[in-house]
Parts: sequence; structure tokens; C-alpha cells
Amino acid sequence: MTTPDDPEQGPEAPQLVRPYVITNGRSLLDYDELSLITLITVADEAPRTDLLDPEKRRLVELCSGGYLAVAEIAGHTQLPVGIVRLLLSDLKGAGYLFTRTPIPRAEPVERRILEEVLNGLQARFG
Repeated sequence: MTTPDDPEQGPEAPQLVRPYVITNGRSLLDYDELSLITLITVADEAPRTDLLDPEKRRLVELCSGGYLAVAEIAGHTQLPVGIVRLLLSDLKGAGYLFTRTPIPRAEPVERRILEEVLNGLQARFG
């Protein structure tokens, strides 16, 4: 057990709060809408944050600088990803945050089509 005078408990030391306290006892669900690469930022018309829990307030402050991925937010806060997803979902539902799903991967194009485009460009400009 550490004491307040313990050098290991400096200003950078993580707080030891149990996950069920942060989530108010709710279970961590699988949030399909918030993948690890979903981008998060503060909503334009976000409500005041003074009534939020400290963890939620920290997430809003962190996201106020621009878009961050869920994985980045979890890394910055040093909270488990499941807890971060749950808190972000709460904040999104309350109008604090805006999410943007990642752009899906492009489908591969057939080589024949690329060759036809290249041949057309060479004929036109070549």
C-alpha cells in the first residue's frame, strides 16, 4: 500500500479506480459502432462539462483538440478499451461527442482496367 508521501505516487501516477466504479456497475458490452479506429471529436453544440464524472470530463477535454481514434484515447487515458468505449458511447448519446466511422478500404481494381487507363493516358498525353 502506498502513502501520499510515497515517491511512486507522483503527479504522473495512475489512479487506482476499479472499472465497475468508473462504469457505475454496468457491464462492458461489445460496441460495434465504436471500433478501435472510429474517430472521435467534441460535438459543435456540446453541453457544459462541469457536471460530468472526472473520467468523462477528461475524455471530452482530450477529444477537444480534434479527431482521435478510440485506441488513441484508451492509450492516452490508460484505461481499458472496453471502459473507454462505454464512456465514449455515453458521451456520444448525451451530445458531447461526434463520431466518424473510418473510411472503408478500397476494393482492388482489376489489372486490365488499370492497363486500359494507362494506355488511354499515354495515347492522349504521350
